[in-house]
Amino acid sequence: MTETVNRRTVLVAAPLTIGTLLLDPTRAASQEPVAALDDHFPAQSAAEVREVVGASHFSLERVQALVDKRPELAKSSWDWGFGDWETALGAASHTGNDEIANYLIDHGARPDIFTAAMMGNLAAVRAFVEASPGIQSLPGPHGITLRRHAELGGETASAVLAYLDEVGGADVRATNLPLSIDRDSYVGRYTFGPGADGRFEITVGSMDALTIQRGEGTARGLLHLGDHAFHPAGAPSARIRFQVDGNTVRSLEIYNPELVVSAARSAA
Repeated sequence: MTETVNRRTVLVAAPLTIGTLLLDPTRAASQEPVAALDDHFPAQSAAEVREVVGASHFSLERVQALVDKRPELAKSSWDWGFGDWETALGAASHTGNDEIANYLIDHGARPDIFTAAMMGNLAAVRAFVEASPGIQSLPGPHGITLRRHAELGGETASAVLAYLDEVGGADVRATNLPLSIDRDSYVGRYTFGPGADGRFEITVGSMDALTIQRGEGTARGLLHLGDHAFHPAGAPSARIRFQVDGNTVRSLEIYNPELVVSAARSAA
């Protein structure tokens, strides 16, 4: 008898419970709080995209931690500045990291001619060149040449390297002219507004070349085109022009391609 009563109680209560949830769905949702949505959702988190592309240069362990959780991150692409776009697979390719490259491909990353060159896939590189003559001159991320990708592939890519040398044009590097004034004359802070976002820092980077950095962003190498005009690595259409009085640098202007910002050099 007790069992029968309990069943009736459950059967009567069930519709009431369902009805309550339908009328007030927040009651169900409130049982398990949801984390605050990323501003870009449903697009992937910008922070995770940047991190996976950065880690793909050197850390298989970190890439796995990110991509195992969200496999679509294997296809990530990030603009390091001024339009210098790089995919996670592109990062692994220009650092000769075939282990990370293979992992990303296994999780959906899309190989291109730079990946093929680094991994020693001569048939793929040859097919690209024969289908699109001159494509071997196309620079990769940061302006790194196709031949350099093959060099970083080591012995595995030796046949690709020989082929690229045979067809030629695979090692066309960006112009970088000697400076007409002392390099340190450009170094300093250039401001255009309040706060950390309203400044550019011109410094000397790890490659012993001038770099430009906005606030806490990524420093970008600068290549000299002459007459105090530079372009950032991997973004040949952008221009950073310094206004110079004698040997004293007064300000800089950034064009991309139109004038974007002018910044005055701060007093030392």
